[in-house]
Amino acid sequence: IINKMYFLELTKSIPSELAVFILSAIPVVEVRGAVPLGLYLGISPVKVFILSVLGSALPILPVLFFLTFFTERLRKINIFDRFFGWLFERTRRKGKIIEDLELLGLTIFVAIPLPGTGVWTGCLAGHLFGLSYLKTFIACFVGTSIATFIMLLVSLGVIRFF
Repeated sequence: IINKMYFLELTKSIPSELAVFILSAIPVVEVRGAVPLGLYLGISPVKVFILSVLGSALPILPVLFFLTFFTERLRKINIFDRFFGWLFERTRRKGKIIEDLELLGLTIFVAIPLPGTGVWTGCLAGHLFGLSYLKTFIACFVGTSIATFIMLLVSLGVIRFF
């Protein structure tokens, strides 16, 4: 478990804007952590939105390329081919909304700012469902923009869940 104070101490050593940008590109954390941090550091909501969306979108194409490169080579080995076959089938069963709605489904999936969703998982889902790089990029970019906006509203107290 990463200590919250560690992040705050780390941000003192680099510019606040860069901290938000980098944090939004990190898997698991993404905009869910970058937006509240940016606001806490006193960055304007508009700037936090832009930095978080751009930082979150940064890894989309490299991740897609890596997934394609990685799975194509490993599928030549029997045990990995069976594993990827199982993983792809399981993902297809679990990702009915993405399979049925493709671009819109993937956008909705990425737009939900909860653990297990986001750009990194969206790239994996887009890859597994055979969506093109362009469709996956668009869905992830629009989805992370929506998730960032939702996180801004929640962090600013405009939306309350409790």
